[in-house]
Amino acid sequence: MSAERTRGLGRGLSALLSETDSTGTTAGDGAGVRTVAIERVRANRDQPRRRFEEADLATLAESIAEKGILQPILVRPAPDGDGFEIVAGERRWRAAQKARLHDIPVIVRDLSDREAIEIAIVENVQRADLNPVEEARAFKQLTDRFGHTQDEIARAVSKSRSHVANTLRLLALPGSVLDHLEAGTLSAGHARAIASAPDPAALAEEIVSKGLSVRAAEKLARDAGSKPAPERKGRAAAPDKDVDTRALEADLSGRLGLTVDLRHGSGPNREAGEVRIAYSTLEQLDDLCRRLSGN
Repeated sequence: MSAERTRGLGRGLSALLSETDSTGTTAGDGAGVRTVAIERVRANRDQPRRRFEEADLATLAESIAEKGILQPILVRPAPDGDGFEIVAGERRWRAAQKARLHDIPVIVRDLSDREAIEIAIVENVQRADLNPVEEARAFKQLTDRFGHTQDEIARAVSKSRSHVANTLRLLALPGSVLDHLEAGTLSAGHARAIASAPDPAALAEEIVSKGLSVRAAEKLARDAGSKPAPERKGRAAAPDKDVDTRALEADLSGRLGLTVDLRHGSGPNREAGEVRIAYSTLEQLDDLCRRLSGN
């Protein structure tokens, strides 16, 4: 990855604001802080944040109505030439609408689609504005769409590489568990605790209904994993998988969006094994074939 690409991924809104001096002019390309009509600004469809709590917006709207918008909203000229598109600051823009502002302060930058998405993702993660699922999907977008490595993402968002890897693994969880994560009824710690359990969806429901702590969820997952599997006639029982194997399965599942089952050999064939990928629709199989063939 080039130095220019690394620098672009890690810039964020604070770096862009630092380029604007006290006179309101901006070094390099783009304009400084200006005031525009709020109806000329619109949301970005690639915004990584999807949930905006009404109570938080109402509180921010009250503050904006009293003190105004203290930090300008970062925008770029809309791709279709009609007004401006938000790069960072959609929450403030929404709250400003609730506060019935007619004009808002913005910083206009000429950014490509790639730059706009990268800055939006990095800024939201740095500010902890995303729930765990939004954060995981944002990281996945950076890896799948732009080819950034987990190390590069970790440096850009000031997180550890293990945090990025563990967050990506959440996407391998069942949809019902992801729904709880987005709603805030489960934390990322709860989700990681049950990720490798036989039935994480059932455990998630039990955790939510009983209001269990993360430590209690970890014990619940251990107990579930220690239960003997039902015997199958004519087939040898599958050996227990170690933590590294389960972590690798979760990592591959997160990247493919499908369930991956790694089966190591035993005896003289310990270095051999199988990789099984489960799909439920022909569209998923189609997508998997395209990925494996490089198209």
